[in-house]
Amino acid sequence: MTVSNPVPPADVLIVGAGIIGLAHAAEAVARGLSVHIIDRDTRAVGASIRNFGHCCVSAQSGELLELASAAREGWLRHSALAGFFAVESGALAVARNVQEVAVLEELSAVRGAGEVELVGAARVRQELSGSGDPAILGGALLHRDIRVDPREAVGRLAAWLATQPGVSFSWRTSYLGVADAGSSPEGPVTVRTSRGPVTASRAIVCVGHDLDWVHTELAEPFEVNRCALQMALVRPAAHTSIKRAVLTGTSMLRYPAFAETAAAAALRTELEARSPELLAIDANLMLTQRPDGTLLIGDSHHTETTQDPFLSEATSDTLMQAAQTLLGRNFEVLQRWQGIYASSPQQSFLIKELAPNVTAVSVTSGIGMTISFGLAQKTFAQF
Repeated sequence: MTVSNPVPPADVLIVGAGIIGLAHAAEAVARGLSVHIIDRDTRAVGASIRNFGHCCVSAQSGELLELASAAREGWLRHSALAGFFAVESGALAVARNVQEVAVLEELSAVRGAGEVELVGAARVRQELSGSGDPAILGGALLHRDIRVDPREAVGRLAAWLATQPGVSFSWRTSYLGVADAGSSPEGPVTVRTSRGPVTASRAIVCVGHDLDWVHTELAEPFEVNRCALQMALVRPAAHTSIKRAVLTGTSMLRYPAFAETAAAAALRTELEARSPELLAIDANLMLTQRPDGTLLIGDSHHTETTQDPFLSEATSDTLMQAAQTLLGRNFEVLQRWQGIYASSPQQSFLIKELAPNVTAVSVTSGIGMTISFGLAQKTFAQF
């Protein structure tokens, strides 16, 4: 095959220009390596832009907390370099029943008020722009969390990378597998693409939920499937300023720092009785505000190998009604969409060697934005 746009061999070839691929490219640049990035699209249009833009640090535990903490610094550093919106806003976990209060109290006792600060109902309503569900009992401020605008950040990061010495992109270029892998740590490796072979000392494959399309031999043993979610962009009917990412009781069932508390079991029982409609769609009722004042609201979860493209109005209605109750105000829905990310019941991410000098990296849970830059550091530390 003739190479349409031949590029010189690079130190690192990155497959996939979503946030995981770009974080690995940024880590390579920080290490003084040359990088070539390929992507089948002309810009990121997948999970990297279809999320809340929330680096959810304090809700993680164990190694995920370590990765999220490293990623937090990566987001702030690259926001300054690439010029995209990032704010050390923290997050607000809202408690509307005694079981949620108990979860937050337990986590605060472990982490300390400097990271998880308990607050009363009046402060929570103030954080929610002076409104909120009358059932609010209190909440907690998660001080280490940050926010970016997902519709801006990934594109700005790619644009900045393209200006760095030794960095090049091939858009509209599909990865077709490994043509030849080096037998020594020095490489090189050649991969097949829709524009011909590309050679590098090392290749890192970051294709997210499409891992089974290119490397079934890795995806199937780890049970990597697709988790589809429904989200919406809304405009509040009244002026609303919510600086922090907002989490609720359903979030406490999903994120490990909350879910690992002794109080979480009673919370699940309570939500099964009081909010079965949310648990039926595996909801994580939360929201973030974009710089233009619109709110990102979601989300539901459904895991399957192949996902239907159709959105459920019943699911959307359930999420919107729950969000309106939480905020104590109405809003206009501007957009709805389906997000899809890789999901594995076995682990939250994988870093696996596919062949000598060829590594697959995938976040197999909904925390790609949260651990991105930290995961890239971990990947390179293993080489």
